[in-house]
Amino acid sequence: MKPIVTSRRGLLAASAWSFTIVPRHVLGGVGHLAPSERVDFAGIGAGGQGGGDIGAMAALGANVVALCDVDAAHAAGTFKRFPRARVYKDFRVLLDKEEKHIDAVTVGTPDHIHAVASMDAIRRRKHVYCEKPLTHTILEARRLTDAAKEYGVATQMGNQGHATEGARRTNEWIAAGVIGDIHEVHVWSDRAGKLWKQGIGRPQRKPAVPATLDWDLWLGPAPKRPYHPSYAPSKWRGWWDFGTGAMGDMGCHIVDHPVWALELGSPQAVEAVTTLDGSEVNGEPNFETYPIAAVIYYEFPARGKRPPVKMTWYEGGLLPPSPMDLPPDERLPANGVLYVGSRGKMYHGSHGGMPQVLPVGIREAAAAVPRTMRRSPGHHSEWLLACQGKGAAMSDFSYSGPLTETVLLGVLAQRAPGHRLEWDGEKMQVTNRPELNAFVHKEYRPGWTL
Repeated sequence: MKPIVTSRRGLLAASAWSFTIVPRHVLGGVGHLAPSERVDFAGIGAGGQGGGDIGAMAALGANVVALCDVDAAHAAGTFKRFPRARVYKDFRVLLDKEEKHIDAVTVGTPDHIHAVASMDAIRRRKHVYCEKPLTHTILEARRLTDAAKEYGVATQMGNQGHATEGARRTNEWIAAGVIGDIHEVHVWSDRAGKLWKQGIGRPQRKPAVPATLDWDLWLGPAPKRPYHPSYAPSKWRGWWDFGTGAMGDMGCHIVDHPVWALELGSPQAVEAVTTLDGSEVNGEPNFETYPIAAVIYYEFPARGKRPPVKMTWYEGGLLPPSPMDLPPDERLPANGVLYVGSRGKMYHGSHGGMPQVLPVGIREAAAAVPRTMRRSPGHHSEWLLACQGKGAAMSDFSYSGPLTETVLLGVLAQRAPGHRLEWDGEKMQVTNRPELNAFVHKEYRPGWTL
């Protein structure tokens, strides 16, 4: 199934979602659906957020043909909800056996599996919905972006806030110049240390692997290590080998909005400052887990008439200073964005929260800005409609791939805290510290490929 090709500029300009109904003989080819047909899909990663995505697609009328999870206990609720779906442990086996029966897949695994599962599906010309961050490495993001275009499949990354009304008002207010030219942005998250531990070393205890878990498949392309509940099923985000820390977990939600509204493109430099958390080896981070807290500075060049932008990321309980003109009954959200403009400021929460402008005297002018952007029928609906050839998803890989590259560059910067890294986005290279280019990608275990 190949979605209708429409330019992103044209999509943004439209004020409502519109579709072109295309019959099967026009779409042509194996696997193409007429717009009236349902989407048959498989869920790769059926516990946690992956299970939520599967349920959301099913509620919208998609047909769950098969489910895959390496942990039967973690995915038990989803397996029970869809008893007619065929169940697998290995997504490669699922794709081999179900290739003729499915049109699409959802990928809701830990970060280190995202790219290999998504790429396998794309090369079979299956549409792909993948949770954020799109990939574990920068190179994986570029490869998935290119592959989605080459194979002409409908894609969407799971940054659900991209579909919200708040995200559109943020874009419209910035485009209208409500707070003037924006030269400074602050972004932050409270996740690190709150939902999982960071700044710790590898556990020494080696408990037995639960009978319901295939540990080798859970590791996938990651280096082999003994099982421990500190990794699976839900605490993997803080470990370098499996997750991407708070930046990867929440950056694709939070950084999404300034990247989108300001058309930031690729950064030209990045620098991380991290805590000394007691887990260093010979004075250097152990790179088992991410630091307890970090501040990451991005530099974006001027884009046409738009001025250069400095964006600062905070995590681990760190926050930017509250604006002086913030009313006493308001406070910055636990996860969010603060834009600093030449005429005022604006802030909002994560996942496309409704924005507020400062000083309060300009709020009436902001409310009067007309609604000019296309509104979304819903984040998951966008993708299912795109699978049927009706429009294009707003956070498809052509957008979310480059966004993920920007987010993961902040992750890469934490490998060299205190050093300003100059970045060539086109070549995906750190130009002033070439030794760090080894971390633009990673070596997979034998048996796993991109």
